Amino acid sequence: MTNGGWGVGGLRVVLVEGGEALEEWRYVHNVVVPPAAMSAVEARERLARGYRLENAYDGDVLVGCSTVRPAVDGVVTVIVRVLPQWRGRGFGAALYEQVLARVQGAEVLETCVLAVNEGGLRFAERYGFTEVDRYVLDGESDEWVDLRVVL
Repeated sequence: MTNGGWGVGGLRVVLVEGGEALEEWRYVHNVVVPPAAMSAVEARERLARGYRLENAYDGDVLVGCSTVRPAVDGVVTVIVRVLPQWRGRGFGAALYEQVLARVQGAEVLETCVLAVNEGGLRFAERYGFTEVDRYVLDGESDEWVDLRVVL
């Protein structure tokens, strides 16, 4: 596999380095969290800030993506997104397990979930994350939930 890809049970995860892969990552992001939809410029800024972005494929079919933000004081923010039509098939769990392998040495993991995404909240809680904050961004109406787990 190229670009740091790996495969487990049909799932293939590929590091995003730009180009079409970044557009695919952005597509998944925007479908899963439409209130935080980002432009191509904003997606490129994520790469420039050192975020590790990966796409997940079932064979050649895009099913999800992940984001790992650089550690700050031992805290790493991780986000796993699976397109709605592919949920409930184990892709999120497999992608999260791969993300865990990327954050060795982290003391705390954080994530954020759109509050209306009840499945995403249950997923995070199943992996030991607990809610630490709920908020609405200035000028917005969507509620977000920050969660964390101490490793």
